[in-house]
Amino acid sequence: VYIRKHPLEIPPPSEKDWLKDDEEDFFLLDPDRKHDALPQPFRMINKLVMLVFENAMEIIERREMLRKTQKLKVQPTKCFPTDEFQVTGSANCLAVSGEYIFAGLSMGLAAFRVSDCSQVCAWDEVKTEVCAIHTSNLGNEHHVLLAVDGMGLVWLFCFHKENFLLIKILNEMEDISKRTACVEVVLSPGGDYAGVLLQGNTKAWLEVYRLPKDSWLKETVKNPEPAGGLACKERRSSWTSAADVFLLQESPVSAVKTDVKLSPPVLLLKVKPPKPITGSSFQSPLDALKKVDDGSMLGLGYDHLIKGSQWEQQEAIFRSTYREYLEAEGESESKEEIPRHATFHFVLPSRILQVGLEMKVQPDVPAGISVHWDGSHNLCFYLLNHPLKEKVDSHPKPDVVWPCAAPIACSAVSSCSRYLALACEDAAITIWDKHLGYPLAVTAILEERLIRSIHFL
Repeated sequence: VYIRKHPLEIPPPSEKDWLKDDEEDFFLLDPDRKHDALPQPFRMINKLVMLVFENAMEIIERREMLRKTQKLKVQPTKCFPTDEFQVTGSANCLAVSGEYIFAGLSMGLAAFRVSDCSQVCAWDEVKTEVCAIHTSNLGNEHHVLLAVDGMGLVWLFCFHKENFLLIKILNEMEDISKRTACVEVVLSPGGDYAGVLLQGNTKAWLEVYRLPKDSWLKETVKNPEPAGGLACKERRSSWTSAADVFLLQESPVSAVKTDVKLSPPVLLLKVKPPKPITGSSFQSPLDALKKVDDGSMLGLGYDHLIKGSQWEQQEAIFRSTYREYLEAEGESESKEEIPRHATFHFVLPSRILQVGLEMKVQPDVPAGISVHWDGSHNLCFYLLNHPLKEKVDSHPKPDVVWPCAAPIACSAVSSCSRYLALACEDAAITIWDKHLGYPLAVTAILEERLIRSIHFL
């Protein structure tokens, strides 16, 4: 029997027997594919190359997932043009009315037929650039057009039997230094009224016109020849056989002038921006009450009994109390400026506008206009059915005033003209039902973002 003389001991490991980092998974390696370990610096280069490869594969997989996700989404329908038409110069704006497309060009106006995109008439008498067009179908082959050129002039046309009939330039002035530029034009649905916002060097105002479309229909029937404008011959056209594209030849347009003129529009209102409210000049409450009509509506706040000295004292107390906050925000004293831009909409008959029994009202003809100026808290409504005066009042009083808690930033009217949306500078939005005369919804954006525009979908 063999007996061990010394106890069994585990020999201490030597450094040469330690496993390397890259040899820990040696049992997973295929013996046939086992290679000798690379020396430095080739092992570092190998690791960098593998890292770049793995990162590239991650990017490729991410893009593949994104591409598959995009394929699952509903793709929008792609629309391609079916016809093309060429014009002389460049086209700045387009408007559609009935079966015609009106284009504002760099040298005038042009009318095209929707069915075949053929040009039927052009107006280039004064060689002016047209930047905006507003049009409405009056019926019986009549269309009204309001064109704004590059100088800010508003041209009023009546398009009848493929002829442009120039009626009037609404803001034409003989003295160039007193000329005013048009900022915005709104044409009421049906073409009964037109609103033009004008700006001068230091002031701005809104002019509202009544368009005598019934008179135009009668006058064009009595005078079958083109009146007050240009009779344009059709340009020759040709079709390219390869691309089936409609091209217009550069043949000159002949014009025939006549002395017959259509009835000019009638100026109804001239609305100026509200003046800043100042101290009262009344000596007693009786003097202030004499300025009030019947007390049935809210006013603009001009007829009050607060003296200018009281406002100055209140302003001084406010600034002394909150001086540290005003200095932190960097606020400085600034005089209140008169606004120079307004937003206005034509309003159909509703409970908002209480029209008298003596006034004739049609359900599809605007009965009033709503106006709010930049920085103003008040939405003002003016009736359009007042009896005509020999001289238009330069400071007409609004028939209805809606005061808001904050200045009105923007507004919008629905396509059915029933709903009115008001967005104030405090991010509060109110939807009004104009027919019933009460708000449908009031909401506020929590982040207190500045709302610049609002639209109905």
